[in-house]
Amino acid sequence: MELQFLGTGAGVPSKERNVTSIALNLLDELGVYWLFDCGESTQHQILRTPVKLSKTNKIFITHLHGDHIYGLPGLLSSRSYQGGVTPLTVYGPAGIAVFIRQALAISGSHLNYDLCIEEITSEGILVEEQGFVVEARRLEHRGECFGYRITEPDQTGTLLVDKLQHEGIKPGPIYSQIKQGGAVELPDGRTIQGEDYVGKSIPGRVVAIMGDTKPCQAAIELARDAHVLVHEATFASSHHEHANDFGHSTSAQAAQIAETANVRTLIVTHISSRYQGEDVDVLLSEAQAIHKDTYAAADFWTFRL
Repeated sequence: MELQFLGTGAGVPSKERNVTSIALNLLDELGVYWLFDCGESTQHQILRTPVKLSKTNKIFITHLHGDHIYGLPGLLSSRSYQGGVTPLTVYGPAGIAVFIRQALAISGSHLNYDLCIEEITSEGILVEEQGFVVEARRLEHRGECFGYRITEPDQTGTLLVDKLQHEGIKPGPIYSQIKQGGAVELPDGRTIQGEDYVGKSIPGRVVAIMGDTKPCQAAIELARDAHVLVHEATFASSHHEHANDFGHSTSAQAAQIAETANVRTLIVTHISSRYQGEDVDVLLSEAQAIHKDTYAAADFWTFRL
């Protein structure tokens, strides 16, 4: 599982940062990519990464501001020319269907795959796929905006090899059967219960990806005990009033959310174009003063869980 940052800027693109888009690499787990937001030129950014549109089967839109959706029509159309024939589903607030359908119709675009658009009408679980769960909650921004929590299924615990060998059960194909649990008949005629020889299950990883938001309780709940929280940090603390007026967060506020929610790693993104070059260090240092394990995302940067 890996996060690939395609665009990390806020509002408008700059020379250093394109507008918002993040790809979640689930090739090892599900054989696909999931995309979160799709700002203008997202498909151009993808060309510079390993991300494959043909293997992208879900797009989650946080809200309908242009810097989060203007790249959708072009990307959906280009997917047909890049071998994309499998169904794709777009999730987003009310209005996303009209935007996509009209843009494709007016431009005469033809898709070689089935496109499903699901508008989010209530909070809760959106997706359950092979044990993966995606939950959505409303955040506090100008207009309806959602954050997403992605939870991986728990993994089977490690095989207790020392215990098996102590009881005279030698290595071989029988070990695979034991790890699956249930009754297992041994070559010597004994029957054992596989779960007695497997350690505690390993909790699945949790990734929380926020849309634009001022600090709110929903963000804390989505991020609770997450391995990684991706949170906007549009401004430094010196502009906290401006951030509040426009429904955004400072980097320090994002860090406080991470601390309150007991998050392991915080990644701040959606950074205003006023912060160029080393100016971003101000945002990062303010966040790290509150939550030490914090990174500032940059375009084309990846984070592997």
